[in-house]
Amino acid sequence: MESDAAELSGRNRWRALWVTLVTGFMSLLDVTIVAVALPSLQHDLHASASSVQWVVSGYALAFALVLVPAGRLGDAVGRRRIFLSALAGFVLCSAAAGAAPTVTLLVVARLAQGVASGFLAPQNSALIQQMFRGAERGRAFGLFGATVGVSSAVGPVTGGLILTLAQGAGGWRWIFYVNVPIGAVALLLGMRYLPRVAPGRGQRFDPPGLALLGTGVLCLMLPLVFAESGGPSRLWWLFPAGAVLLTGFVRWERRLAARGGQPLLDPRLATATRGYLPGAVLATLYFVGFSGVWLVFALFFQNGLGYSPLRSGLEVTPFAIGSAAAAVVAGRFVERLGRLLTVCGLAAAMAGLGATALVLALVPAGALAWSAAVALFVAGLGSGCVISPNVTMTLREVPVRMAGAAGGALQTGQRLGSAMGTALLPGLFYLVLGATGNDHRAAASFAVAAGLTAMLASFAVAAADWRRDRRERRARDGPPERAHGHPRVRRR
Repeated sequence: MESDAAELSGRNRWRALWVTLVTGFMSLLDVTIVAVALPSLQHDLHASASSVQWVVSGYALAFALVLVPAGRLGDAVGRRRIFLSALAGFVLCSAAAGAAPTVTLLVVARLAQGVASGFLAPQNSALIQQMFRGAERGRAFGLFGATVGVSSAVGPVTGGLILTLAQGAGGWRWIFYVNVPIGAVALLLGMRYLPRVAPGRGQRFDPPGLALLGTGVLCLMLPLVFAESGGPSRLWWLFPAGAVLLTGFVRWERRLAARGGQPLLDPRLATATRGYLPGAVLATLYFVGFSGVWLVFALFFQNGLGYSPLRSGLEVTPFAIGSAAAAVVAGRFVERLGRLLTVCGLAAAMAGLGATALVLALVPAGALAWSAAVALFVAGLGSGCVISPNVTMTLREVPVRMAGAAGGALQTGQRLGSAMGTALLPGLFYLVLGATGNDHRAAASFAVAAGLTAMLASFAVAAADWRRDRRERRARDGPPERAHGHPRVRRR
């Protein structure tokens, strides 16, 4: 499979990439776009607040649960086949969600849509590794990172725009229907441009590993999903159970690999693949803060300042613009700067969000929008230098035969981080709101500052990995040569 890049011309490789990016954007956008439609959806379907929240949470849960097995399946039977099948399923489920007459059927359609989206996601990063090499791979991952970052940030404004255009009863249905024509076109283009690759021979699945990983991730995510849906707090005991199951998963995978078997997620990704483990940990921690702040901003602008969903989404658009621009540019420099790029990006993202927290707390309402826009733009520039370079550095040394499973595991960590952030940060917002007598400014500032704590932890991981890279480079290159008492830099 290492020679697959040669099967496509340069032009067709980029066309195939754009097909995967469009579908990736569409599937990730569906994690956040629905949130702004929940009030009208609840009214039209006569549903309770807790049941309608499952329209969002159920999608995220199903999405996260299937990422690793979907990536492993793509490695085994062919990424093109899984991608096209999952895309067709996503389009059909989107149509079913839009036509759902009851909230129960809508939740079922969203769960199925989340499964289809989870099968799509790991094929995106795996296809990039399959089709591109060297500097081209960095640029491709730069576009992929921009897609991940922008899709999370523009969900609210896209949802608000659709609701504004499709006014009246049932207007929320177009949030799902819009996926149908886009997905259908992407399906036709995918059938034409995605590379045909023979399935991996002798590939076997790992049912015990699949069961341990699936139940472990479920135990970690289910309490968070119930917390978002206003469910019972007694489910928090599932956290230690999930930790035990995932520990068992790691031990089983090591034992299976030592016996010469084919584990679901090869332990050598963490132990022998340079950059994979720190990159996965960094991404998980970063997404705790990155994902949670968007709900906090939506709560502040809509409930605190009385903005419409569309205006609320427009207020955070500077972040999306900065993130997209920086991600594309960062993809061209990641090979030269390495982990230093994410260290600097994290510093800028934290500075921008820290300034945003101060703006929300101190700046008068009349000047708040412009002041926050500047701070969010800086944060977006930093975020664009984190997500796409980290994906590149995390996956660049992963063998192509493991690309799907490795990409699925990386995105599982991101989904876990997102679930934690979207449960914890709004919870802190409401906690401070109650303690301060509905002081929305104080609540928003505190919740954003709490998100910075997770980003600070990811900064520590990035800095440690960068220092390790420098030590290894010095050990490999040796001390600088000297001539006539002056240091002389050795030419590479």
